[in-house]
Amino acid sequence: MKACNQCGKCCTKYGGGDLDVSTEEVEMWALFNPEIYQYVQGNQIWFDPDTGNKLSDCPFLAIEPKKDKNAKDKFICNIYLDRPEDCRQYPSLIAEMIRDECEMIEPSDLKNQKRAQERLNVLMIDSR
Repeated sequence: MKACNQCGKCCTKYGGGDLDVSTEEVEMWALFNPEIYQYVQGNQIWFDPDTGNKLSDCPFLAIEPKKDKNAKDKFICNIYLDRPEDCRQYPSLIAEMIRDECEMIEPSDLKNQKRAQERLNVLMIDSR
């Protein structure tokens, strides 16, 4: 399995307002992260704070500035340390990484998905 190359596929596919957030997450944002909380309505995320309209993408996903204009886009999360638990948990299964065409997957991972899952579990231990 390769290291994450920040392709953004996970965030662009799942980072919209369909993520689940807990009451505890919302309460923490309300207390400590008003810049995140302003995008919450009830227990749902991502709403435009000015219009109240539901956003189709996470407002905290950005493209990292390029040093080389020909380089591939790299995505960054501007709330990485305070991101929703759903984001922290992804990826959890090799099968979902394959389905989502995650660029971390290598041919050897496809051949031995059990070993790849074990490696993923170790890789993600600090995130979960």
